This record gives sequence, structure tokens and C-alpha cells, in this order.
Amino acid sequence: MKKILVVNPKGGCGKTTITTNLASYYALWEVPVAIIDLDPQQSSLEWLNQRRDHLSPITGIDGSKGKLSTPPDIQRVVLDAPARTTMTQLRKLFESADVVLIPVLPSPIDIRAAARFVADILKDKDLRKTRIGLVANRARENTLIYNNLETFLNKLKIPMVGHLRDTQNYIRAAENGQGIFEMAPYLVDKDMETWKPLIQWIENDHKL
Repeated sequence: MKKILVVNPKGGCGKTTITTNLASYYALWEVPVAIIDLDPQQSSLEWLNQRRDHLSPITGIDGSKGKLSTPPDIQRVVLDAPARTTMTQLRKLFESADVVLIPVLPSPIDIRAAARFVADILKDKDLRKTRIGLVANRARENTLIYNNLETFLNKLKIPMVGHLRDTQNYIRAAENGQGIFEMAPYLVDKDMETWKPLIQWIENDHKL
């Protein structure tokens, strides 16, 4: 089993989008996958409730009250962390995760918030033990704000492992409890390309 934690104390950075699309990728490839929704708002579980019967199954678990256990057949777990996570909670989550993804939006407010969060992580030797990657989310390449974000992320001691496009495809997919991998390929081919390096980094030496 591999556990992937998606976390950023700043709300609205796209944690649920990354969680649900990553889970749908594994489901599409018939890898038994579960989402543990740690956020009291339950956005990931609401997405699952919209999922249609013909789509590949994803197990949903309400982790907002501390439940982290999964069925024994599950091979991938994606944890959707709440905003305003305390350092005590973070240590527990990092300890249980194999990989941590930190999504960052290309805005001055989000960049500053990410800088503080990463600084806190780097100061904590226990948190640094986990593989951590930064993800530029809702990115519009060749714009000044995206270039500023890319410059900022590349200066940090945590690698930038992916950048996801700013596109309405994620909204269209979410309406039906889908991931973009489950949409018509001709609509999302550019988006799927941006996920390749991210998934390769997550999986490292594992073969699906």
C-alpha cells in the first residue's frame, strides 16, 4: 500500500482536485484505491457521491474524526487534508504518508503562504523524512504570475514535481464525480500530459 497526502494549510489551493483526479487515475487502471477525506467539509466524499455506477470504484472514508484505516485490498490511499492543520496533526499525517504533495496557486498570497509552510516543514526534522513534492496548480504558462511561481518553487529545497493547467475540464469532470482521465481523450489530452511527471514521481520505482 502507498499513502499519498495532499496538504496545504491555505484553503482553496486545489487539494480536493488533486485528490480526486489522482484517485480516479488509479481506479481507471484497476488499482484498488481509497480516498480518506480528513476535511470536515467533505468535498472529496461529496465528489464520490456524484460518481456514476459505470465508473471504476473508489472507496471513500470519512477521516475527519480520525479514522485512517482502509479495507485490506486497497493498494493506494489518497488523503485530502483539511486547511488550518496544526503542526501536531501534520506530524501524525506525515508519519503515516509515503508521499506528500503540496499544491500551490500562482498568486502572491498563495506563494507567501506556501513559503511559510515550507519553512516550517524544513525546520522540523521529522517532517523532512517523508518524500515531499510541490505542485503548481491552475497554472497558465507564459504568464508573469506563473513565471513568478515557478521561480519561487525552484528556489525551495523541496522539488516541484508537476504543474497542472488552469482549465475548465476539472470543473466539468467534478460535476459527474469523474477525473479528467475518465473524460474523452481528445478533450483532455493536454491535461493528461501534465500529470505524467507527477505520477511518475509519486510511483518512483513502482510499476502499475
